Amino acid sequence: MAHNNEHPGEQAAQDPIKLIAVRETPLSVDEVFRAVGDDAAGGIALFVGTVRNHDGGADVDALGYSCHPSAEAEMRRIAGKVAADHPVRALAAVHRVGDLEVGDLAVVVAVACPHRAEAFDACRKLIDDLKHEVPIWKHQKFSDGTEEWVGAC
Repeated sequence: MAHNNEHPGEQAAQDPIKLIAVRETPLSVDEVFRAVGDDAAGGIALFVGTVRNHDGGADVDALGYSCHPSAEAEMRRIAGKVAADHPVRALAAVHRVGDLEVGDLAVVVAVACPHRAEAFDACRKLIDDLKHEVPIWKHQKFSDGTEEWVGAC
């Protein structure tokens, strides 16, 4: 009888997508971290995107995020692709919409993998793809009275 030395925990989980959401309420790092807890994961990489007080040399007073109705479905599609391409045990991503202030959390993502390098790679791929592909837009208001719409995250 052949023996497989590879531990089952080294493989991707059956359903690693634990939490995907677009919310109008404040985000919780703890909630996202808890969502990806997995005994077979040796590394959890977590990224938190916050509202900064400047952009392109201009002072930001406030901003708002808005999204297309398909945003959450697109987040789930991207999460599925990341989970398929990496040994993901658990994955979570939550994005805020509505009016935010400087310092507020705009996006929180986390990925749990058997090893740290895999977790870092998968987390980076997740946030980069979310930023480039999910239809969420940022409306920035600057202290000089100007404003602009830009891609999110």
